[in-house]
Amino acid sequence: MKPVGEGELTMATAAEVVGMSTSRLNRINPVMQGYVDRGTLSGINVRINRHGETVFDAQYGNRDAEAGLPMTADTIFRIYSMTKPIVSTALMLLLEEGKFRLTDPVAAYIPAFAATKVMGPGGTLVDQARPMQVRDVLSHTSGLTYDFLPDFESGELYRKARLMNDPKRTLESLIDELATIPLAFQPGTRWHYSVGIDVAARLVEVISGQPLGKFLQDRMFGPLGMTDTGFGVAAAKVSRLAAMYGHPDLCAQDQTLLKIFSPGSMGVYARHDVSDTYPTDIPDLFVRGGHGLFSTIGDYTRFGQMLCNGGELGSERIIGRKTLELMHTNHLPAALLPYELAGLPNPGWGFGLGSRVMMNVAEQGGPGSVGEYGWAGAAKTYFWVDPQEDLVGVLMTQCMVGIELPEQDLRALAYQAIID
Repeated sequence: MKPVGEGELTMATAAEVVGMSTSRLNRINPVMQGYVDRGTLSGINVRINRHGETVFDAQYGNRDAEAGLPMTADTIFRIYSMTKPIVSTALMLLLEEGKFRLTDPVAAYIPAFAATKVMGPGGTLVDQARPMQVRDVLSHTSGLTYDFLPDFESGELYRKARLMNDPKRTLESLIDELATIPLAFQPGTRWHYSVGIDVAARLVEVISGQPLGKFLQDRMFGPLGMTDTGFGVAAAKVSRLAAMYGHPDLCAQDQTLLKIFSPGSMGVYARHDVSDTYPTDIPDLFVRGGHGLFSTIGDYTRFGQMLCNGGELGSERIIGRKTLELMHTNHLPAALLPYELAGLPNPGWGFGLGSRVMMNVAEQGGPGSVGEYGWAGAAKTYFWVDPQEDLVGVLMTQCMVGIELPEQDLRALAYQAIID
């Protein structure tokens, strides 16, 4: 089917014209409303685009249950790790300008990493067998980790340093201290979710000579019309911010992902004030690569649609098609597949430069297409781009981790509505 122009159709007519069924799309409503009615999620935003047209756009429940404020299309969310695809794309803009190569050592731009050791057996420290490369930080094969992951001793050092819990420290300061902590493993030898994209964010600053927030605004948010996306929320917009919910003991000192993901945690949630670690009012300081952005479903769908269009939206060309193809090709060798996140394997998926990439639909266990890609955030925001079907899907809610998977329901319901 020849794609229609962006925004040419009303949503009432768009679905059938672009090969989707309105009645089948409406099957999404009772499923998403069910999460709200059961008290599992306070509120949900859903949007689906096909061939550049919005074919489904719905809100459920409340953005703030205690205040009785309904979820709206312009509700603002903390998108946590859905910051990563945006920052990864930003770094690749500089690759297109010939400013670096993916095989360059990170230390060529951030010298502190030249001296970074690797944690060896019994707590010994050894040299890097080969330098950490730029592609390693984008593909989570760098040897870095996260403070909430229990796999390595280095994670405990992150926790002691409060690396990810002090929003008032600059990105430069954070990354320089990160470089003093030993790597968990030799670069390139395994996949492990990490603060690598925070390093990528600092690379954007060093290579471009601009603060990350300004670079994103000038090169992406401004051209794409993402007017509600950034590292802070203006005072006039704070009332649109969704409240955060999650496991009652989410912030306990001994909390781990394994405890939070346990079946006994399902549906047991409390409201959380996360403003100390994810503030709205210091956008010049609280600048990160792996989390930190605020956005709306409309803004993020514009980003996703740009990716699906091969790097452009309307008259704005953001990035080249071949660069996106490079980013969204699996970069992991067979020995590192399937990759695991918090001990949970992800069969059928590979990993590119900043996003998961579907390699095998049958192994993945649900509908989709080879080459589909996307990512998610800790508070259950989720997006995917399917170039084969010219499909973009986004789900926004605010519930920190847990084992419920509304995004898997949404994916299945979106694909069953395709009728061409």
